[in-house]
Amino acid sequence: MDEKLDLDKIITADSILFFDMDGTLIDTDFANFLSYKKAIHSVTQNGIDLSYNPKLRFNRQILKITFPHLSQNDYERIIHEKEEYYKDYLHETKLNTKIADILIKYFQTNKTVLVTNCRKDRALMTLNHFGLADKFSNIYYRKFTDNGVKINKFKNAISKLGVPPNLVIAFENEEIEIVDARKAGINIINPKIDINE
Repeated sequence: MDEKLDLDKIITADSILFFDMDGTLIDTDFANFLSYKKAIHSVTQNGIDLSYNPKLRFNRQILKITFPHLSQNDYERIIHEKEEYYKDYLHETKLNTKIADILIKYFQTNKTVLVTNCRKDRALMTLNHFGLADKFSNIYYRKFTDNGVKINKFKNAISKLGVPPNLVIAFENEEIEIVDARKAGINIINPKIDINE
C-alpha cells in the first residue's frame, strides 16, 4: 500500500502535527559536533582531536564526561561559543525529505507545530536555512522549570495550544522524547514513517 495513502487516512482535517527538529526534520548532528569541536579548541587550546560518532549526538552531558576537569567558566564559554559557531556549519545540516514532504503537504490544511528542545536562535537559523520557518503555525522551544528541570515539550505544547492529545500526531526520533510524547497522551507517533532511514 502506498505510504501517502496511509498518511492521508491517518491525518484528518482535525489532526495537529507536532514535528521535532534535530534528528527528525533536519539532521543537525554533524554540524552540532563541529560547532562543539571548534568551541572546545577555542576555549581549552588543548589540541585534542575529537572524533565524530554518528550514533551519538554530542551534547552537554558528553562534554562533561569527555572533559571532566573543565572549570564551570570554561564549560559555559564552550556552550556559548558552540552556539556562535553553529552558523559556520549550517551547510553540514541535512533535510530529512521524507518528514519535510509531510510538513509541506499538510501545513496549509492542518495546524503544524515545531516542538523542539533547541534554543530559539539556532532553531530559526536552521529552519530559515531550509525555508521552513513559515511552515509552522506555532513553534515551542527548549523550556526549563525555575529550578532547571527540563519540561516535557509535548505536554507544554498541548497545554499552550489547549488541544486534546488524541488529535496530535507526533514526528520524533529520540526514544526518550517518544516516551515523553506518550506521557503527554499522544498515541500516534511516526505513523508508517521510518525517520532513521
